[in-house]
Amino acid sequence: MSGHSKWHNIRLRKAAIDSRKAKVFGKIAREIIVAARSGGDADSNPRLRLALQKARDARMPNDNIERAVKRGSGATDDVQYEEAVYEGYGPGGAAIYLEVLTDNRNRTVAELRRLLSKHGGAMGEAGCVAWVFDRKGIIHVPNSDGTNEDLLMETAIEGGAEDIRVQDENYEIVTSVEAFEEVKSRLQKHEIQWVSAEISMIPNNQVPLSDDDARKILQLMEVLEDHDDIQQVSSNFDIPDEFFQEQENDGD
Repeated sequence: MSGHSKWHNIRLRKAAIDSRKAKVFGKIAREIIVAARSGGDADSNPRLRLALQKARDARMPNDNIERAVKRGSGATDDVQYEEAVYEGYGPGGAAIYLEVLTDNRNRTVAELRRLLSKHGGAMGEAGCVAWVFDRKGIIHVPNSDGTNEDLLMETAIEGGAEDIRVQDENYEIVTSVEAFEEVKSRLQKHEIQWVSAEISMIPNNQVPLSDDDARKILQLMEVLEDHDDIQQVSSNFDIPDEFFQEQENDGD
């Protein structure tokens, strides 16, 4: 299994715990603020609609959501966030692509450079790894006894899905950015619930890692995900299932 898919599943398991943390709400609020700059009406603003769905999935309080929309719409004037992308390499030469919202670029880039170096990686020049990734829609639907697989497959394909991957815990539906909302709409119409839906950077090749580099890059991904300014971390590492099974057995 690719590192991308495995890391997404790790993130989903962490979400139940992280959703109670103020830090997660803060990251989502930033996304809402920036999305609302293009208009505070979610019906005509797909990016805002996606950010609001993420807020609801994380059980973010309505007051927090409303404040973030107002800030982005210009109803209040305080901290201004700007979008930035930073690229680099992790242990074993894996590509690292970081999407950021920050109110201080100099502070952010210095902190990211330090974190990458500390965990066996390095900051790279703009464009050094962007070519490795394609921007896609990713929707995870629970793989459970209550899921009608035939209906799920038919609905996703009719909506324009490019690929549907059957995993142990979830079905992973891959779409183009353009078809993302249509697939979601069709799933909703058939009352097919998803556990996550996001626009993400998907690697078009993978870098196999040794066990030692695998441990290092998972630690790096954790600290990067935990950084206040980082909205999304993408990488092309490939770690076999056997590595995770060994880690789980060691923890027993």
